Amino acid sequence: MKNKLIITLLMLVSFLQSQEKKESYSFSLQQAIEHALQYNYSIINANRDVEAAKKRKWETTASGLPQISGSVGYLNNIDFTLQGVSGNAFNPAGNPDDISLFAFGTKQTMNSNLTLSQLLFDGSYIVALQASKTYLKYYENAKQKTNLEIREMVINAYGNVLLAEESVAILEKNKATLSKTLSDTQETFNNGLIEEENVEQLQITLSSINSNLSNVKRLLDIANKMLKFSLGIEINSELKLTDKLDNLTASNLDLALTQNSFEVSQSINYQMASNLQEQRSLELKLQKSKALPSLGAAFNFGYNSFANEFDFANGDQKWNRFSNIGVSLNLPIFSSLGRSAKTQQAKIALDQAKTQLTQIEQQLKLEYEKAKSDYDFSIEEYATSKSNLNLAERIEKKQQIKFREGLSSSFDFSEAQRQLYTAQQNYLQSMVNIINKKASLEKIVNKN
Repeated sequence: MKNKLIITLLMLVSFLQSQEKKESYSFSLQQAIEHALQYNYSIINANRDVEAAKKRKWETTASGLPQISGSVGYLNNIDFTLQGVSGNAFNPAGNPDDISLFAFGTKQTMNSNLTLSQLLFDGSYIVALQASKTYLKYYENAKQKTNLEIREMVINAYGNVLLAEESVAILEKNKATLSKTLSDTQETFNNGLIEEENVEQLQITLSSINSNLSNVKRLLDIANKMLKFSLGIEINSELKLTDKLDNLTASNLDLALTQNSFEVSQSINYQMASNLQEQRSLELKLQKSKALPSLGAAFNFGYNSFANEFDFANGDQKWNRFSNIGVSLNLPIFSSLGRSAKTQQAKIALDQAKTQLTQIEQQLKLEYEKAKSDYDFSIEEYATSKSNLNLAERIEKKQQIKFREGLSSSFDFSEAQRQLYTAQQNYLQSMVNIINKKASLEKIVNKN
């Protein structure tokens, strides 16, 4: 009885969980991209990096602005520190070998003060201000690169879902058509008009379709979850795609895209490499600036008070004011060539950054040419696969008629079917390729 109760409760909990309202989304491709650029996990962290860089920039700026600090100190001399003096220091007639001990100070001491300090000149601070701007620019570029990568990822994921959906629809249609053909063939065989081999051949083809259909349905579920992850939404939420694969393909047929000249400097990868070179240049300037003197000033103001009892809260307690102002000059003189070694290291790093920038420039040009070629080929492949699909459909239809009339063998009919199924998948894949290859090309040319 107890076990039945537990099972009933578990079933009830499972039912209630299944009835929980799931969030539902409906996106076109453009809406999906816009949503991902706000809620994707990588985008969120990239925005945080930019905000942190802004705070870092202000931290650097603030280090050269006036600084005010305050302090409060309290001292209780439980046992005084004794000072020793020779015996005749206060008594000339005394024994010069005697030692007299004295305690200086009071039992209780309290002081408070404010310090205002200001950096007047420091070459490294000037360089640090320039570097903080470059530091912020780096993370802004990194965020833009993340945006481009997320955009491409969403386009690919969106296209994969549409591909899986279309594949399921076509396979189910093929299954229905083949099931009817198999049923008709089975009846013809039962009447003794054809050989059993014809039925068996169709059964093999149908079994293959069923297997592919089950696999594509699993892939559709995975593709859906991958897209939801890219969008930054719960993977168990409901998601409906409003764009159709053929419409997206038509909208991505843009031959003018490959006719435009490629400006390498517009690529985000080039800009980040240029940013790195600028950082290395500032690091070299920083090492050189460390040979310059630094100048600072400070002003102190405060009060102190002395007592043998803790009377500092007493209004009659005497407080002694003090203040001072000072200027400090730090002048590097000799570092045993340590500064020179650091400067040379910075110069080598700058040369490496310059070489890397040249390398990335050439690499981007190659990537652009390849991406452009891939996009052009995807358009050509789409036209070819579309034409092949029309031919495969006509061939399969003719073979089906011949097979029903007994003018064609089951092998010829099965071969025509396999050719059709392959043409169908090639056509669907060619449409997705156009969408994906265009996204890759747009990422290289930094097109949002």
